This record gives sequence, C-alpha cells and structure tokens, in this order.
Amino acid sequence: MQELPKDPMLLLSVVNTKLRDFYPSLDVLCMEMDVDKDMLVDKLKGIDYEYDEPGNQFV
Repeated sequence: MQELPKDPMLLLSVVNTKLRDFYPSLDVLCMEMDVDKDMLVDKLKGIDYEYDEPGNQFV
C-alpha cells in the first residue's frame, strides 16, 4: 500500500478520513492512491471492519 499506515487501527482511521474528506468511493480511493483494494479490505476485515458502500466508510 502506498502512503498508508501498516498498523490496521491507524489504517482504518486514515482510510475513513480520506473517504469522508476526499474520495466518493473505495474504488476511487484505491485507483487514485494505487492501492490494492482486496488487500486493503482483507486487512481491515482482520480487525472486524467491513466497507459500507452507502455510508462510504469502514464500519
């Protein structure tokens, strides 16, 4: 992952902030930041968070 923390809790905070403030969807965030979406989703699933598309955040 480029420019994102490796620690899952920090990653969650940064990704949700970026989704809220800059990106209309997880797909756009991953495309523009050149991040592997599956790896990001799996890492956050490891701490029991899943992407909520209508809310555009991990919950």
